[in-house]
Amino acid sequence: MGDPREPPGGTPEGGSNDDEFRSVVFDESFVRAARIQELSAQERLSGAFGRATRTRGWLSLPRQAVVLLLVVALAFAAAVYFGISSPRGSVAPPSGTQLTVSLTPLAPAGAVTAAADRTAPFAGLPGGYADGSAGLGLPAATATAHFTGSQVQRALDTAQQYLVASALTPTTLTANGTAQVRALITAGELVQYDESTNSPRDDQHHDATGWMVRFDPGQIALATDTVKVTGSVHIGELDSNTLEVTTDHTLVYALRPAGTTSDPAVTLYAVRRAVRLDIDRADLDAGRLRVVDTAVQAGPSSCSAGQSDYLQPMLATTAGVRPSTPPAVNPADHDRPAWQSCGVLGPITG
Repeated sequence: MGDPREPPGGTPEGGSNDDEFRSVVFDESFVRAARIQELSAQERLSGAFGRATRTRGWLSLPRQAVVLLLVVALAFAAAVYFGISSPRGSVAPPSGTQLTVSLTPLAPAGAVTAAADRTAPFAGLPGGYADGSAGLGLPAATATAHFTGSQVQRALDTAQQYLVASALTPTTLTANGTAQVRALITAGELVQYDESTNSPRDDQHHDATGWMVRFDPGQIALATDTVKVTGSVHIGELDSNTLEVTTDHTLVYALRPAGTTSDPAVTLYAVRRAVRLDIDRADLDAGRLRVVDTAVQAGPSSCSAGQSDYLQPMLATTAGVRPSTPPAVNPADHDRPAWQSCGVLGPITG
């Protein structure tokens, strides 16, 4: 007799019997992972007559895949959030050459006397001075080996903006303004600039008066907003990627005591300011520059007064002010920084 498990007539040709599928185990996890599941009796009675099955969707994915998708989604959301919420205009870390400052107060050789005519304080100046930016002496823009004429002109325009903002603008001179100068400083120097203006110190790198000309608004006021200027500006290439601007100017300010005073005396205060500025291609596009070196001579000033925060003029009175004698310098005194020096102010000439 044949095997009762075989169909009548034997196993069909090309077919197989159940023995071939005995190794396949449809365990509980396999059944639950199926994408198609038959509706329950309750679901069929509730009106879902049009379909006998329901799709399980993404819930049918293995647990590891679901966790992986959640991690990816969270990472993407975090990247978007921090990209949107990160602060704009953040200060770049210090980079490249930092500003070096040399500042020499000039003590008067005799009594500090007031301008002869306080309504026209500059009348006694020799020829060669002009009002404000007209005296800066900017050259014509010509192409260099690696920069076009238009690029050189843009560099000169930025340099002029800096010279005006840092030495000719009343807000900077006597109102503690620092924003106009800061807007022109390269990103890599902003940390040094902020330290210099917030906590100036005499260390050749953090003198606020290295970045700009400024006076203590509690002590000094401008008798007139006009500043007389004479000097020159030169531009050339430092290298194939950088333009170098060198400036050397004498600026004469008409000053008086701040606030209400019964003394109408006006003092002429002279500042010689030599500045080296570097402008690379990135700063050229951004309209910024790097202030590399500043050398300042200013008087009449007291040799003993600190000059890192504000320049310290000796103001004349109608009776005249007798200066103190500049102190002798002992070359063997290493307790005093070598850069701290004082000179004697001579006549202001053109």
